[in-house]
Amino acid sequence: MDSVIRVIVMYLFLLLVLRLSGKRTLAETDTFDLLTLLIISETTQQAMVDHDHSMTNAFLLITTLVGLTILISVLKQYFPTFSKIVDDMPLIIVEHGRPLKDRMNKSRVDEEDVLESARLLHGVERMDQIKYAVLERSGEISIIPTDQWRLGGNGAG
Repeated sequence: MDSVIRVIVMYLFLLLVLRLSGKRTLAETDTFDLLTLLIISETTQQAMVDHDHSMTNAFLLITTLVGLTILISVLKQYFPTFSKIVDDMPLIIVEHGRPLKDRMNKSRVDEEDVLESARLLHGVERMDQIKYAVLERSGEISIIPTDQWRLGGNGAG
């Protein structure tokens, strides 16, 4: 029973830490993030198993982790407020070519991040060619180009 309690506490703690780290942390993983995740996973593993390295304990821990994942997905499905807490909501960060600096700063997104997504997704080069940029729940940035850009005002004729 001690192992189950350890898994539940670690799962909820990691959920909180990752949620507080922001959407962009999960969307853009670099070498530093990978190293951090590896160290966290090793530390988490040690905290969960303590001195019990038996197969039975491993099966119990895996079952508990999968059960928690299923429980949280069910709770998100039936309680929209819980989903907002766990996953957050999409956030408009550029509106009609104007960066919304307070939202961008809070989400740790800069104009270069937005422009990179715009170039990759639509070939858009300037902020004024963006109708909306949305920081999605996944941490990705969705771009909705201006109508003029979509209708061929991109210099292509």
